[in-house]
Amino acid sequence: IIIKKTKSNLGKYVGFSGDWSFKFYFGREENKPILIGFLNGLFEGGKVIQDLHYRPVEQDGDLENERKVIFDLYCTGIDGEHFIIEMQQLYQDFFKDRTVFYTSRLINKLIPKGYKGNTYELPEVYFIGILEFELGETESGKYFYDVALCDKQSNRVFYEKLGYKLLVLPNFNKNEADIKTDMDMWLYLLKNMSKLDKIPDFLDKRVFGLIFDIGEVAKLTPEDKMAYEASLKHKRDAENTYSTAQRIGHDRGLKEGLKEGIAKGEQKKAIETALKFKNMGLPLEQIAEGTGLTIDEIEKLK
Repeated sequence: IIIKKTKSNLGKYVGFSGDWSFKFYFGREENKPILIGFLNGLFEGGKVIQDLHYRPVEQDGDLENERKVIFDLYCTGIDGEHFIIEMQQLYQDFFKDRTVFYTSRLINKLIPKGYKGNTYELPEVYFIGILEFELGETESGKYFYDVALCDKQSNRVFYEKLGYKLLVLPNFNKNEADIKTDMDMWLYLLKNMSKLDKIPDFLDKRVFGLIFDIGEVAKLTPEDKMAYEASLKHKRDAENTYSTAQRIGHDRGLKEGLKEGIAKGEQKKAIETALKFKNMGLPLEQIAEGTGLTIDEIEKLK
């Protein structure tokens, strides 16, 4: 199952890492069964999702000066559940704060207006995070966090309708022989898809067959292939910039300055890539997927 490179050095299959790849597998209507399968594997029978509806990812505040929130993916189940799904490549000091902020903003938007909101009844809201970095916890090697509001004394769930499920890919190191559950299979695939040259025997062909069928780089349209290459380049540039900042960031003051520089550098590279593809006539939606910019931002580029 070791990688066999193509001439373009992209590998045989599109990996899950990167904004474009993540949305290619999970964010397209025609590939929706993949996202449904992933969520069902994540909930391990505690919840069964039969169908999903994609929702707008941009969430404005109620007031003009409130910060706009942009999710990677946002969808609802047919039973009324709300799912925020995020792929996070680089470490963030306040990542946990961000997860709570995202769910809080969504819950606030979902409160019925007028007298209907007087009951305070809320729908179920779940944040799903796929992380390519360690959270820095004392529990070294922990690769799955299943978080809910609990009573500290009894360890029982206090509130059933809010949850956070975080997958820490760097900490998942199970061998093929140790992979037994659906959760294990998904974690293995999320981490290793780009390195494979065929579907592993231990994966359920019914569940994962579609991923390997659509994920072949050779089957991508020219536009999708260009967007995939741009996304990988953006990812590598961001990782290199972050690694350099880590090596030379010795004190807190310098670290904060470097973070600001990283953010500006990533934005500049994204803009340069988006402008190049816009001039080539690629659809704005695909440019947005490949660069992380919004369609509004791309439309303004000249």
